[in-house]
Amino acid sequence: MSEAKRASVIGGGSWGTALAHLMASSGADVRLWMRNPERVTEINEQHTNSRYLKDLPIDRKVVATGDLQEAVEFAQTIIVAIPAKSFRSIAYEMGSFVKGDQVLLSATKGFEAEHLKRMSQVLREETCARKIGAISGPNLADEIMAGQPTATVVASPYDEAIDAGARLLAGPTLRVYGNHDLVGVEIFGALKNIIAIASGGCTGLGLGANSLSMLLTRGLAEISRFAERHGAQRLTSLGLAGIGDLIATCSSPLSRNNTLGRKLAEGKNLDQALSEMHKVAEGVNTTNAVHLHAGHLGVDMPIAAGVYAVLFEGESVNDVLGSLMSRANRYEHTERPIAEPQPITGSVVETALAVATRRSD
Repeated sequence: MSEAKRASVIGGGSWGTALAHLMASSGADVRLWMRNPERVTEINEQHTNSRYLKDLPIDRKVVATGDLQEAVEFAQTIIVAIPAKSFRSIAYEMGSFVKGDQVLLSATKGFEAEHLKRMSQVLREETCARKIGAISGPNLADEIMAGQPTATVVASPYDEAIDAGARLLAGPTLRVYGNHDLVGVEIFGALKNIIAIASGGCTGLGLGANSLSMLLTRGLAEISRFAERHGAQRLTSLGLAGIGDLIATCSSPLSRNNTLGRKLAEGKNLDQALSEMHKVAEGVNTTNAVHLHAGHLGVDMPIAAGVYAVLFEGESVNDVLGSLMSRANRYEHTERPIAEPQPITGSVVETALAVATRRSD
């Protein structure tokens, strides 16, 4: 088995397991690391991960292990799919075994809240690897396990990292696109979860297509402002990691963040809603992170602020929606309030005066 057809996945949740299954289905030998010994046994003996993926079968070339060193040293390319809150601690443990020439790809869509660190930054800080990137796109785990066609983005400033990810992930049901805009891909992947919570709230209130399309469009503008403030490329918003991921996450009941929004619209508070879910909704932590930093960055993010009010301040989804709808009407691309007059420049009088001034000189 060539090195190109060996891979390790760190994290045995639904997304990590789906990635492991996908690569194994395309011919790779895969090590899947997870802490829970019962799930390790279940995957190796029954080839299912019932906690996260019910009875969906996992390819037999996926071998689960509780030994982090074994998983890290098994393959040249490692995909890390750990929840954002635990990401640094696992990356730190990995740092004892990672070699400088290995490729590390984050599949986690979130931030470290306090310092707004992206997951690729955490991998760079905690390991000696330099060929680091991220995987993002419209990739709902249940649909991938069902073999439905989709596409994903492998982003990195290093072509070697993009190529390594593409060789492992591409197959009959998955197309891979490369992108050098690592910052944009990670930010869009994380922030769309905030909009997904809001979209779930709209669905839970019984709102229709007009409301959802408005939310997605204005959410995309909001994320774009935040991403470009961090140096992301504008075109990334129009790709799979931007609008593609946003559509999938905001429109599907399979999305855990969308599910959370629907539960909040039913009148449940955050603790009640989360107690009914055993999958991590990354949008909660991301909303907190964005709320902490958006004001300091001077980025207007009204939808994110509204989601924060629902999650952490006890506001109802309906009241927040009313507040958003009562905001001043604005020009679509400049965000300037419509009622605010703008000085007219370049008028006939100004042009004539300018010409007269030049002639007199």
